[in-house]
Amino acid sequence: MGNKHYAVMDGNTAAAHTAYAFTEVAAIYPITPSSPMAENVDEWPAKGRKNLFGATVDVIQMQSEAGAAGTCHGAAQAGALTTTFTSSQGLMLMIPAMYAMGGQFLPHVMHIASRVVTSNHHSIFGDHTDFMTCRMTGYAMLMSSSPQEAMDLAAVAHLSAIRAQYAFMHCFDGFRTSHEMQRIEVLDDADLRALMDQDAIQAFRRQALNPEHPTNRGNNVNPDVYFQCKEGANETVASVPDTVQHYMEELNKLTGRNYQLFNYYGAPDAEEIIVVMCSAAEAVKETVDYLNAQGRRVGLVQIHLFRPFSVERFSAAVPPTVKKIAVLDRSKEMGAVGEPVYLDVVSALNQAGRGDIQVVGGRYGLSSKDTTPGQFIAVYDNLRQDTPKNGFTIGIQDGVTHTSLDYQDVDLAYPGQISCKLWGLGGDGTVGANNNAIRTIGLVGNKFVQAYFSYDTMKSGGLTQSHLRFGGQPIRSTYLVSAADFVACHAPSYVKKYDTTEDLKEGGTYLLNCPWFAEELDAHLPGKMKRDLYRKRAKLYLVDAARLASGIGLGKRTNNILQAAFFALTHIIPMDLAIADMKKTTTAPTSKRLVRRL
Repeated sequence: MGNKHYAVMDGNTAAAHTAYAFTEVAAIYPITPSSPMAENVDEWPAKGRKNLFGATVDVIQMQSEAGAAGTCHGAAQAGALTTTFTSSQGLMLMIPAMYAMGGQFLPHVMHIASRVVTSNHHSIFGDHTDFMTCRMTGYAMLMSSSPQEAMDLAAVAHLSAIRAQYAFMHCFDGFRTSHEMQRIEVLDDADLRALMDQDAIQAFRRQALNPEHPTNRGNNVNPDVYFQCKEGANETVASVPDTVQHYMEELNKLTGRNYQLFNYYGAPDAEEIIVVMCSAAEAVKETVDYLNAQGRRVGLVQIHLFRPFSVERFSAAVPPTVKKIAVLDRSKEMGAVGEPVYLDVVSALNQAGRGDIQVVGGRYGLSSKDTTPGQFIAVYDNLRQDTPKNGFTIGIQDGVTHTSLDYQDVDLAYPGQISCKLWGLGGDGTVGANNNAIRTIGLVGNKFVQAYFSYDTMKSGGLTQSHLRFGGQPIRSTYLVSAADFVACHAPSYVKKYDTTEDLKEGGTYLLNCPWFAEELDAHLPGKMKRDLYRKRAKLYLVDAARLASGIGLGKRTNNILQAAFFALTHIIPMDLAIADMKKTTTAPTSKRLVRRL
């Protein structure tokens, strides 16, 4: 790439940015947490944004995901490069059309912000239940672990789909990656255009169903030939891993990053490793660094291409010294002898002649259950046992069937990194203010940033918790902030409803937005909060954002006041830079003197 261009965006926007470039027809129907991808792709044509073919994307919104999938199938049959975006139940409605598109080798791409599929309970949060249900449809399956990977591997998916004439799913964790914001490097359209296989595109167009050059496909066949036709796909399927690796290497040349079908991370002579995919891989890397610094020899194999599963490349990624492997699945297949990734790893090692490696499997992170380094340490410790527990769980306490591993929380401190936790009310502007703040810090302050917003199911009107991290090094902590340098509570009623000081570090800063004066605090603050602030030697500040906003002409826009207070107290970037950037989005005066310390 030439001059690097950076932006602060979430995984949904990153994937949509790349998908738009390769898409001629997008058939959409919104479902949480994938909706922002479709919303962006629907909005950009109205702004005149062009794809790599010099045209705006033709966006078609249907009345259900089944209709969206059918539209993709029809458009692809007619020779258009098609894309859709979905999750959960929406993906389930697409399965019949997916079998057809996968079986007919149509270069179609589906971007999935993965989410729970409703079974015994309903949940809008993330795990791998949805795309695991689709692993028999014939689609290739690429897995991303971060917003940067969501942008990069979206390009690999589209480029590989075109060259291999194959349908692709590009999957990443709902909410954890789809809504996590980071400063990332933006891929350039000119670079992507140069990588497209124009001959493959023309071959795809020539095969389109068109009365000017009639052809047919998807015929009804009988038992005498169906089996042979199914096995006839083997050569095409076998070619996909090489195609994906080719485009990963092309992207590596452009970006300097290192994408492989299976990336190994850790000690070259590791004896115990974890196999995992999607966002958990980032936190496992942190854990590997932490343990190896203490003299352990552990590692990680991160899966990027899950289907077709390359036995040869997987075996090559596992160091020859490895004796034990723990495979982590973010799904539960009721009644199975093991979860999908675990079963694939066991089978792949046997086929590769490495059946002497002991393999156990475990489950983590269902419905966005937070998964932390302490839990991964427990997985590595389990592997050290003479007989490691199989079928284990981490992150919960299972007192019924006793599947859980005991663990202790570990705070991985990074010099120069600042962690923040902000409590807000859905719809009060807290999330919007934090979005603006991290863009300012990432782009104006030239820092690495991470923002993750934890909602309850009510969304608007419910609890929001903003988890922010800033620093001079890339941030891989794909879990909630539990040791904050700065805590802010934007809704005064929360001090009695929630333990807002629990995650405040010793010597940290606490900002309370409230209409109370100092002499009223003793009556309003609960006893535990007062004890925590005292014992942690915290610096307590008050701000009456509603009064200040009204006084300087902002009306009810208290988020501007609270954003300014955040900059004033955290000192992440110089205040004059923060104010100058804030003035670009509001014409009302912004004062440095917004808070009073107690």
